[in-house]
Amino acid sequence: MNNEKFEPVGIGIIGCGNISPAYLRALPGFDSVRVRGVADRDPAVAAARAAEFGVPHASVDALLADPEIELIVNLTTPKSHLEVGLAAIAAGKHVHSEKPLATTFADGARLMAAAGAANRLVGCAPDTFLGGGHQACRRLVDEGRIGTPVGGTATFMCPGHERWHPNPDFYYHTGGGPMLDMGPYYLTALVNLLGPVRSVAGMVSTPRATREIGSAPRRGQRITVEVPTHVTGTIRFVSGAIVQVITSFDVAGHRHTPIELYGTEGTLLVPDPNRFGGPIEFLRTGGEWEDIPVDAPYADGNYRGIGAADLGQAIRTGHPHRASGALALHVLEVMEAFGLSSESGRHIAIETSVERPAPLVALT
Repeated sequence: MNNEKFEPVGIGIIGCGNISPAYLRALPGFDSVRVRGVADRDPAVAAARAAEFGVPHASVDALLADPEIELIVNLTTPKSHLEVGLAAIAAGKHVHSEKPLATTFADGARLMAAAGAANRLVGCAPDTFLGGGHQACRRLVDEGRIGTPVGGTATFMCPGHERWHPNPDFYYHTGGGPMLDMGPYYLTALVNLLGPVRSVAGMVSTPRATREIGSAPRRGQRITVEVPTHVTGTIRFVSGAIVQVITSFDVAGHRHTPIELYGTEGTLLVPDPNRFGGPIEFLRTGGEWEDIPVDAPYADGNYRGIGAADLGQAIRTGHPHRASGALALHVLEVMEAFGLSSESGRHIAIETSVERPAPLVALT
């Protein structure tokens, strides 16, 4: 697959906010895709981003109508993911979305159904699990280094994004919160390592009704909180492994490792799933902690967009792409289940399933 040569897939980026520079820096490094233009609901924002990176800009409608663009990379805020995704599919484009796939599982399923009916492919962030650090951990698990996976922990906790983000409202409105914002990184990494989830038991809380913005130009303004900001629970995988999960915007600081996996033969400390690389440590039962070298590619920088590049390759070759809509929909159902479990006081069975993505060696 990696030796196949083909015409690059034209990409149009919709949404030129804070995450777009990472994509615009990384995407030119992949031969499978070419950025043909950017758009934003605010034309001035699109023009500024286009000038910064030397790419064309257009209106959203013009971008969707451009025949040279086959793949829309949707970098809008979560509330707009469904609307923009459906518009792209209606225009005959494939779609790769920032996370989450949609703000509800029902909307995510609607997007996937529309794509299936139109014979279009859907991809979705995060693609950090394709980084060298996480692929190295995947190999260790597949090789049986930890034995049979028994359990683990996944922990993201911070005081809240309003401290630094200039427009943090969406983090606290419908479609936001620590689970939908940061949960995709952790849960996608876990599915890549352990396979699909069978059930979820969760509890959630909202300790504060408002949050104060700490950065210019809106410093001192207050945001109404509409979603739980402390989410915790347990997920049981089809494999039998049980992992405890915490995501929170209400914790001043902590000393937990982002992801730990426990097996019958040892323990594996997995890098931060918001990064492509990072340190890996392994403890064999009865032994000493050892550092594991990362010998896989894509561990030495920010490769956001590699999932879209893999999707571009899939469009040309027919090979399955890894950061798929099916994977994102499964993760979205799992994330939504934490709140459903908290409300109902029962375990929530997960109806979707997904195969673990194929390991990544390198893209063209």
